[in-house]
Amino acid sequence: MNKKEDLIEMNNEEKTDLTTTLQSDRSLDSGPFYHGTKADLKLGDLLEPGYSSNYGEQQKANYVYLTATLDAAIWGAELAVGDEPGRIYRVEPIGTIEDDPNLTDKKFPGNPTRSYRTRQPLRVVGEVLDWEGHSPEELQKMRDQLDELKRLGIEAINE
Repeated sequence: MNKKEDLIEMNNEEKTDLTTTLQSDRSLDSGPFYHGTKADLKLGDLLEPGYSSNYGEQQKANYVYLTATLDAAIWGAELAVGDEPGRIYRVEPIGTIEDDPNLTDKKFPGNPTRSYRTRQPLRVVGEVLDWEGHSPEELQKMRDQLDELKRLGIEAINE
């Protein structure tokens, strides 16, 4: 083989290893998937990494986040930065997804919130209109916990 063929072969092996790892970790989920935000999106819109995060220090997001639970999407909609009302969209990943290390094995055992992230776009395929937010007390408790993490210098994993 020449150098080019060697590189193609190595790349194919890495893709196979990554897919196998994701499948053996049960990171892949059949969905449906949701994304909570305060953005006003339309059917067919693409959510892509590279924009300011809706959370924490609002750094450039290297990933787009999604979840297979409505409750996690509700938290996302309620806690996103902005004055607009929270919204929850049904989304479909365009590429591969991986466990969100902010809510999975890096911080908690397993993936109880079924939360994921991807470097590829998510396509908006619908909006969930009939959802109920958390109580004001629950929301304040979560905000207090996030403020404490910020005070301690703990930011979301974005790498």
